[in-house]
Amino acid sequence: MGYAKVRSVALHGVAGEVIVVEADVAPGLPSLVVSGLPDAALSEARDRVRAAVHNSGAHWPQARVTVNLLPAHVRKHGSGFDTAVAIAVLAAGSDLPIARLGNAVILGELGLDGTVRPVRGVLPAVLAASRAGFGFALVPVGNVTEARLVPDIDVRATDSLGRIIGYLYETQDLLDPEPEPPPAPASALDLADVLGQERGRRVIELAAAGRHHAAMFGPPGTGKTMLAARLPGVLPPLDDREAIEVTALHSIAGNLAPNGTLIRRAPIQAPHHTASVTALVGGGPGFARPGALSLAHHGVLFLDECAEFSSGVLDALRQPLEEGEVRLRRSYGETVYPARAQLVMAANPCPCARPGGRQMCHCPSIVRRRYHARLSGPLMDRVDLQVDLDPVRSAALLNTETVEPSSVIAKRVLNARRAATGRWGRAANSNGEVSAALLRDRRFRLSREVLHPLTIEMDRGRLSARGFERSVRVAWTIADLEGHERPDAADVREALELRSRTIQ
Repeated sequence: MGYAKVRSVALHGVAGEVIVVEADVAPGLPSLVVSGLPDAALSEARDRVRAAVHNSGAHWPQARVTVNLLPAHVRKHGSGFDTAVAIAVLAAGSDLPIARLGNAVILGELGLDGTVRPVRGVLPAVLAASRAGFGFALVPVGNVTEARLVPDIDVRATDSLGRIIGYLYETQDLLDPEPEPPPAPASALDLADVLGQERGRRVIELAAAGRHHAAMFGPPGTGKTMLAARLPGVLPPLDDREAIEVTALHSIAGNLAPNGTLIRRAPIQAPHHTASVTALVGGGPGFARPGALSLAHHGVLFLDECAEFSSGVLDALRQPLEEGEVRLRRSYGETVYPARAQLVMAANPCPCARPGGRQMCHCPSIVRRRYHARLSGPLMDRVDLQVDLDPVRSAALLNTETVEPSSVIAKRVLNARRAATGRWGRAANSNGEVSAALLRDRRFRLSREVLHPLTIEMDRGRLSARGFERSVRVAWTIADLEGHERPDAADVREALELRSRTIQ
């Protein structure tokens, strides 16, 4: 009969907090009580952990067992505490020596046969432990590659509870598998495949260079989907900080392969138009999981056939697009996920979607307006680039001249990003993220003559204040791609023209 404690990690979004798992074994009727705001999965651990201990050859104390998770006011989710609970109970009731785990966090789900199974969110959990000063992480063998992405912490693995018990009695060793070679990354789609759509290619290049949201409208076959799918191929590779953030989100969602490494290429998410608000933004019962918007963090959220999405689903994007994060509030607290993604939308001009465009369309004007009514004004006002794409002509498909590949465009995009970073410094990483206050700063404020096309449209009521500022950001991106030190009137006019659907 006694008391013992070990440590694990609880996740709140992508943030982790080290949790003390303490166990007390006292005389009384055999029972197991778990306290400290456990969820349903953690409450069910009582029978799961007891069976795993028995099937590992250890002795479950025939007494009153109380397990508490500190701090008690923090809600705990999932089955990742199973292994820590088992070790704490055995240490308190069977005098299992746990000195070798004094500076360790323990993660893992237990099977009834005592196997330690992989869990979601190991990367952010181990990262939180490292930042809290812990030097040792014990994880399931299926998560070891992911856990080793965190530097400055010793990561060991186990395949069973019995192996941990043997390690503590110094009769067995933990697993230290050799790192597997990372899988070869899939080749990115190339913009050279898109023929005869120079306007669309220009939109993709500008969107990549300035992290601007874009919307493309046109009949089937104009290349809207092809263009959007090739945007990640011209985006710069993710740096270390961005790669860890993106990989952590995909770890929480359970999307990482067992031998996966850091995600270095900008991700793309393309949910179906029947997706719910929860699927797109995040949430769900119990632990609020990241949605497609957060999984596209530092990448692209592509909404194909966006006019088919529910208006409520689309409007749920407005605040996250503005703030760069999703805040999911529940009765027990708030979960925050980063969501700094580029929104790319594509839609047909009308419900009939005839390939020939307006010449072949028989939809009345009221039907066309109703079809796009789901794209609310406040949402579209946040989209920097809004263009109509014309059908591709046969001459473009028969043209034998070489089209610029993604690799050439990616170099221009990278140079433009570097120019923007050098100009804005720590205030913004791209033109699309520049604050309105900085745009009005005397160092970067454009002259009235240069801004004249925008002021005319704004005074006529065709352009909002937000649209004005977003057009200025696009003008800076155009200037960076063209090698100009500052935008000139031609750059501003092009930025306005690429937002033409808002002023028609």
